Amino acid sequence: MAKAKKQPRPRAETPKGFRDYFGAEVTERQAMLDTIAGVYRRYGFDPLETSAVETVESLGKFLPDVDRPNEGVFAWQEDEEGKRGDWLALRYDLTAPLARVAAQYRNDLPFPYRRYAMGPVWRNEKPGPGRFRQFYQCDADTVGAPSVAADAEICAMLADTLEAVGIERGDYIVRVNNRKVLNGVMEVAGILDPDDPSKHEAERGIVLRAIDKLDRLGPDGVRALLGEGRRDESGDFTKGAGLGEEQAEVVMRFMDAGFLPLSNHQEMTSVDPGSAPPERRKAGQRDVLENLKRLVASSPVGLDGVEELGTIAGLLEAQGYGPDRVVLDPAVVRGLGYYTGPVFEAELTFEIVDDDGRARQFGSVAGGGRYDDLVKRFTGQAVPATGVSIGVDRLLAALRAKGRTGGSDRGPVVVTVMDRDRMADYQAMAAQLRAEGIRAEVYLGNPKNFGNQLKYADRRNAPLAIIQGADERDRDVVQIKDLELGARLAESASLEEWKSQPAQFECPRAELVARVAERLARE
Repeated sequence: MAKAKKQPRPRAETPKGFRDYFGAEVTERQAMLDTIAGVYRRYGFDPLETSAVETVESLGKFLPDVDRPNEGVFAWQEDEEGKRGDWLALRYDLTAPLARVAAQYRNDLPFPYRRYAMGPVWRNEKPGPGRFRQFYQCDADTVGAPSVAADAEICAMLADTLEAVGIERGDYIVRVNNRKVLNGVMEVAGILDPDDPSKHEAERGIVLRAIDKLDRLGPDGVRALLGEGRRDESGDFTKGAGLGEEQAEVVMRFMDAGFLPLSNHQEMTSVDPGSAPPERRKAGQRDVLENLKRLVASSPVGLDGVEELGTIAGLLEAQGYGPDRVVLDPAVVRGLGYYTGPVFEAELTFEIVDDDGRARQFGSVAGGGRYDDLVKRFTGQAVPATGVSIGVDRLLAALRAKGRTGGSDRGPVVVTVMDRDRMADYQAMAAQLRAEGIRAEVYLGNPKNFGNQLKYADRRNAPLAIIQGADERDRDVVQIKDLELGARLAESASLEEWKSQPAQFECPRAELVARVAERLARE
């Protein structure tokens, strides 16, 4: 008789592109979400929680560089009693589900409908360093408001949110552009026909991605992608948009619209031959608008976009959000295909050191824009909408890089067990502490080795350990061991300091809660 094949044990590892979160990471994230929710609620937004699963039809084809709806998402087809059912997918963002909600409950919701949502989203994309297939987003959107006042409000709220979580003014900038301006530029460049938007669609996609890479590739790299293509340092070749010289020049002038012309601030005659090019000066808001207006003068949709940008800048300035917090920037593109008007991105401007030891700016942590056609997919009627999404994990990483979070999460007070027959007494101590809002737990491992109990308390990052043996019980007292103070004293304290502030002290059992609370408040 053949021996039954032994079933292999499953591998204890996370799937590729996913990770687990422990203790302080979860606590920090929740604290950040609570802070962000507080700002959103002050602006009048209400919470919404939707299913993690949507139909593929509902999600639509809006992932960047994706041609089919079930590419880039985790999707599967339902089997309904042997028949093929709907294609379902994990949501790839929180905006597509909102569009479905706005359409499904349009007769029940107050419009404009203002909602915020927080939770994980999933992308079936190639993972890499710091790039995961599951990550948290935190969104706020207004559905049903056609005025760009709603876009200006989102930008102001985004600035307030960054400051609320600990990003100081001067360490961030909210950059604003308009897809209508981009469309006007494409018209002037001859790669967008308003009567046939599908024409030159591939070329426009390459141009948008090239503009989005300006910071990384520089003007020469972008110009190469606008033309025949670009070969990188590794030898890999990226096909370009195939634009002619005049067409490419229109796009390059568009990207220069955020700067003053050289002749306005430094004449070429003042530059020594062979020296480095002079540093260009950022243009003011009005200069940017004038530059864009000249560039898209022959495009009605482009001029409409410039006017909207001017309105947004004026509304923000009236509220005190000047160019030190929010700026007009033609280089903002945003990758998702559903944006139809203003687009915005929050960028952190301070430097960090990357994995290769090079200094670089931290970069984008949030983005959004207007998407007036997304709900229309369901209703057939135009429904204006605008919103923003914050990448929670990136924002947490930024705060850690600035040293504003990332400290170890303080654990509970640990009540040790000196006599296993007195478990009820130890549980009563913990219950009293919890009743006063103090985190506390009783050691539930093998109490035989007291040293192991203290090691456990250290691993739990416990601030205090409570000890009561037979002697302390007879005298109706407890010992309180201050583990945090003890660790600090062990590092550098002199003998005199050790004696003056003992890390372990005795108190009456009746004063346990008060003395623990006092010591925790002092740490």
